[in-house]
Amino acid sequence: MIKIISRVLFVSLFIVSCQKEKQQNPFEITKNRIGLLTNEIKIKQLDSIFAKDSVVRIAANDKYLNNKNEIEVFEKGGAKLLILEPNNEGDSTSTIENIQIIDPRYKTASGLSSNSTFKDIKDHYEISKINNTLSTAVIFIDSIQAYFTIDKKELSKDFEFTTDKKIKVEDIPDSAKIKNFWIHWNSN
Repeated sequence: MIKIISRVLFVSLFIVSCQKEKQQNPFEITKNRIGLLTNEIKIKQLDSIFAKDSVVRIAANDKYLNNKNEIEVFEKGGAKLLILEPNNEGDSTSTIENIQIIDPRYKTASGLSSNSTFKDIKDHYEISKINNTLSTAVIFIDSIQAYFTIDKKELSKDFEFTTDKKIKVEDIPDSAKIKNFWIHWNSN
């Protein structure tokens, strides 16, 4: 009888300890997940997900600007964590389309964060494509649904005033700092 009780107790403790280990890291970035956010979360759920933080909805006042209503997430201490853009403006049942990662505590399994460099990107991920815009190089990583901008000031002068010249991986110095880190989730 004592053996049965001790086995049941051991199995119960094992199950409880496994459940604690599986608790979601609030700063981990994986495919379709950023901390406690997933690509299925509705805008109306944000207040409960970030109950210990501050969720601020910013309406786009100018109809001529091509931006959606943004939702900024701040820690109670005031540090900005994320900027979220919904798939459908003004729809509380909409999911999230774009997330700008502001706080460097948000990281991928390989340690990639908003404080990383181009070397961190190319050493751990396959680069899908690089776009040349007026002021930045935009690096796309399809495996984690991410894109990064690097200021063209970090590149050679050959790219400074043109968008026509193709930027290749070898054109970006390893030390180039990430300017913006975005995750893009397709509409469900």
